[in-house]
Order: sequence, then structure tokens, then C-alpha cells
Amino acid sequence: MTQYFEVENRDGAARIGKLLLSPELRTPCALHTAALGNLENPGPVVDAGSLWTVSQEELQERIKEIREITGKGTLIILPHQAYPPAVPADSLGKVETFTPPDNESSDAEGPIGSLLRNGGDLRKSDLYIMEGAGTLENNARRFLENLIDLKSRIPPDTALYAPNLALPENAAMLAYLGIDIMDDTKAEIAAYSDVYLTAAGSFYLDSLTELPCRCRVCASTTPADLRTLPRAERAKLLAAHNRDALDSELALVREKIRAGNLREYVEGQCRVRPWLTALLRLGDFEYSYLEGRIPAFRQNQLLADTSEALSRIEIVRFAHRIQERYTPPDLDVLLLLPCAARKPYSTSQSHQKFILTLGKYRKFVHEVIITSPLGIVPRELELTYPAAHYDTAVTGHWDEEEKSWVSGCLEAYLLKHSYRAIVAHVDGAYREICERVAEKLGIEIVYTAGESLTSYESLSNLKNTVESICTSGDFSRKSQNAEEEKRNFVKAVANYQFGEGSGHLFSGEAENSVVKGRFPKYQLFAGKKQLATLVPQYGMLALSPEGAELVLKSEKYIVKIDDFVPRGSILAPGVLEADPGIRPNDEVIVLGKKALCVGRAAMSGREMEKSGRGVAVDVRHVKKL
Repeated sequence: MTQYFEVENRDGAARIGKLLLSPELRTPCALHTAALGNLENPGPVVDAGSLWTVSQEELQERIKEIREITGKGTLIILPHQAYPPAVPADSLGKVETFTPPDNESSDAEGPIGSLLRNGGDLRKSDLYIMEGAGTLENNARRFLENLIDLKSRIPPDTALYAPNLALPENAAMLAYLGIDIMDDTKAEIAAYSDVYLTAAGSFYLDSLTELPCRCRVCASTTPADLRTLPRAERAKLLAAHNRDALDSELALVREKIRAGNLREYVEGQCRVRPWLTALLRLGDFEYSYLEGRIPAFRQNQLLADTSEALSRIEIVRFAHRIQERYTPPDLDVLLLLPCAARKPYSTSQSHQKFILTLGKYRKFVHEVIITSPLGIVPRELELTYPAAHYDTAVTGHWDEEEKSWVSGCLEAYLLKHSYRAIVAHVDGAYREICERVAEKLGIEIVYTAGESLTSYESLSNLKNTVESICTSGDFSRKSQNAEEEKRNFVKAVANYQFGEGSGHLFSGEAENSVVKGRFPKYQLFAGKKQLATLVPQYGMLALSPEGAELVLKSEKYIVKIDDFVPRGSILAPGVLEADPGIRPNDEVIVLGKKALCVGRAAMSGREMEKSGRGVAVDVRHVKKL
């Protein structure tokens, strides 16, 4: 834990934090490398030096000198002895580490930073420096392995610094994966090689006809003018532009984090360099690392504009929860339908026609929507994030990767849940997906669509097919009335949100439990007690204290506090235990000796337990015990 770093905004592994120094630093940010060793005019971060060149005793005196000049407002990077990560640990021998002065605690005197190597010992610090980060450029796999190892070991409320790596083109990706602090080392070096940096890549000065930037340097000169300057003067101007370009990109990244759409940005930005594309794809493969930091829902629309969207954590998590947590209503007939541009699907013109066509036979049918990139969406979860919150480019063409992903989701669902009859009112790629799955599983699917899904002929065929199945003597005519349909809707959302079986906690509270209200503003009652409300904006349940008491039985999504009654937000230091399955924006139950509360998580369960600063839970209801 640290008292000098606090996270203010999160977007997955990316964070906006503040380092409480003098002056205060907002992360992600880039340090000016040349100023790190300057004691005449020290900045918020000072490097105490290298153990390669100066003795322990001299560096101990240097730290005392720094503290006397700067006070506690400056973070001191402790003396270090760095090796490239490629050097095997067993060949290093004994690595020299800095020992604080006798009878003094550097930790107590002010904020410190320390070098952290992959597999090395962990020292209590406010900032950790990733050893040899600059040597890992263009080695996506090795960089990600080192990063995940370090992030798993350091407290979540401390900052991570990757030196000698940042460029305007990769700053967004580094922040997305969890790097808080960078520096301008590469930007400065590039300037002395006549390299002009932009977020879209680097350019040799000789290749430029005009400058694509309007910063203070570029607005006052041209490439031709720059080329006529002496080398040292030209490098100074290019360095100023390169630093501005890096700072400008990081300002944009911070705004993307605040807006919650950094992922969409890096999906485009990763095309600048192959190693950045590899980083994004490999990062998605590290599902547990990113998923633990991705919020349960976002306020903004999810744009699935690239092939990488298929492996995006929100998409994969939704598919996993359908497979692991969802239980369909007890019906014999499955109807597969295509998605629609309008969300939720049931409000679209095409789905309204399907619903009207089914008429009185709809109560015998379970509806599941096929879509890319989500795979499948049961009708009961069409409101739940991200089912009603995504948009994607519609061309009528599905590539093989899309077909494989969606057919895999449908196949997994049908392997777990069986139906006596399956009807598919689909065409084009949707039908191809259904045919693949039917052939692989050896099942029969009846297709009802003609040239147009909403033509009179196709809709009549759908109606007649469903009617003939439901009136057949071979079927038990299992059905759900309007009230059962509402309860199944709420039950499905509860299972998705709190885990398999949670839905039965609500429906089993009392035989008189009832869902009131019209879609999508459902409210669940047991007698006169309101248990939960379905929030239409993100399709999840907001609990009352009575509903929270039911969820307690599942022993999930619980935050334990000490014997106090919260009077506002609960801060991380007040948390004793937290379910590691909690994600930001999850509905959580706060349990203490004196109070039962419900609210929304502001950070993950792991962060709640291990952080020393920041809001853990935004409390909505408090019930004294």
C-alpha cells in the first residue's frame, strides 16, 4: 500500500491516477528523463543514481542530500543495478541492492521508487520501475510476460514505470496494458537521428514536405527550414516537438480513459506497428489479467469495428457467462433469430414482426438471437450489457473468424441445453452457422425463411412451422405465461450477474413473489418487500437491502467491513475482505457487524483488499443491524 498514489479513473488495466508529489503528477504521464538527476532544479521525481558507478555510502549521502533539498514532495528512485531482462536470472549471481542508511527508513521519509526485476524480491515502494523495459520493444510476448508478472506482485495502488519505451505511437497501448508512467528517452534519441514522431508513426525529416503537426515548434517552421539548421539546433527543435507529441498523445489517452473507450482507440492505434497488434492480441489471450480489471458494464457504446473485437474481454466474458451461468426456461422449442441494428432487439421492426407472427404460440418457444460479435443472446438477456450496447459494421459479409466464433458459441449452448425441436428463422451467414452446428452435433434444425426474413411468405412459414410443432401430440406443450416470462427474465439476469443459481434465490423467497412494471422497468417483489429493480440502462439488477439478504446466501459479491455504519462511500482501507470475483461497477453487498449495505463497486475485489487509498464501494442503501 502507498499513501502517495491514488487511482481516480479506470478503464480496464489503464488508470488515471495522481501521484501526490510536488508538483502533483497525473498518470499516465511521461517524465523528462534528462531532468531526473537534476538537483539544482528538481522535479517531482529524482533518480538517486546507479550502483554500477557509485558506492553504497556515496549514494546514501546523495539520498540525504536530495531529501534536504526537496523534502517529502519528491519521489526518489532508489539507487539500482539494472540488467536487461534477456539475461537469465541464474547467471546474474548476487545482484547488489541498495541498503538504506543505518537507523533510517527511506520509506518513512517520503515517497520512493525502486527497480523491480522479473522474479526479483519485492521492496515496499510507491513506484516500481520495470527493469530493462526499453529492450523489450518489438518483443510483444516477452514484454507482456514481464508486465503481467510484475503487476501480479505489486500492490494495485502503486504506480508502474516503464522507462525508455514510450513513443507517441505506442503510448496508448502501454497505458491500456497497465503502464502508469513513461518517459521521453526514445523521443529525445529520435530527435538526434532526425526522426520526427507522430501518433501515426515516425518519419525521417528528409522525407517530409510539410509538418503534419501544429505544435509550437511545427507552427513556426517547415521541413526545409529545419534541414538548413545546424545539427544541434535542429535536434533541439525536433526533441521539443517529439516531447509535445508524446504529451499530447497521453492527454488524449487520459480523455479516452475518462470516457471509457480506450479499447476502441487502441484497436485502431495498434495498426501502426506489428508488435502493437501482437500486444493487443496476446493481451486478449491473457484473459484473467484483463478480465479482473474490466468493469461489469460501461456507460458508453461498445464499438466492434475490427477483428480484434471478437476477442475483446467484454465479448468473451458475455459468452462465458452464457455458457456457465445461464439456465433457459423449461421449454421444448428453440427459435433461432438473427440480430437487429436496433437494441434491444425486441424493439426493432423485424423482431416486432417475428413476435406478432408467433402470436399465441410464442409462450411455447424460447428465443435465442444469433449475432456477431457476441455469439448468441437469449431473449432474457437482450438488455444486459453488452447485448444492448454494441454496434458493428454491417456489410452482409461475415469472415471465417466471425463464423467460427459464433458457431462455437451456438454449439456450446446446444451441447449443454437440449430441445425437442429447433426452428431457425435465418438466412445468409446465420443459416450457414446453424447448418455447421447441426451437422457437427448431428441434430435437425427446421429453416423457415425465404428470400426475405420479413416477407409474407417467410413469416407465414414461421407461423405454420411453430404451430404444427406446438400442436403435435408428441409435445408436452410446456409454456410460460406473461408473469412467468417476467420472472424468467429477472431470474436469467440474476444468474448472469451473481452466478448460476442466484435467480432461484429470488423466485424461491415466497410463492407470492411477483414482477411488477412493464418492460424494461421490471421490479421484483416478495409480498410488499421490494427485492430488486432491473436498471434498463445496463440491463442488470439493483438490489434493495432485502434482496441483498437473499444474495448473501450465495456467498458471492460480498464486501466485509468492520463494526461501523457507513455514511457515504466506503474507502478501501475500511474493507476487511472482498470477493475476488468483484469487478468495477458490480452490484455488491457490504456486510459488517453493525450494517448491511448495497452499492456499486468502484474497484475490483483484489484492489479493495490491497489498496490504501480510493473509494471501494459507492453505497446506495444502508440497513443498521
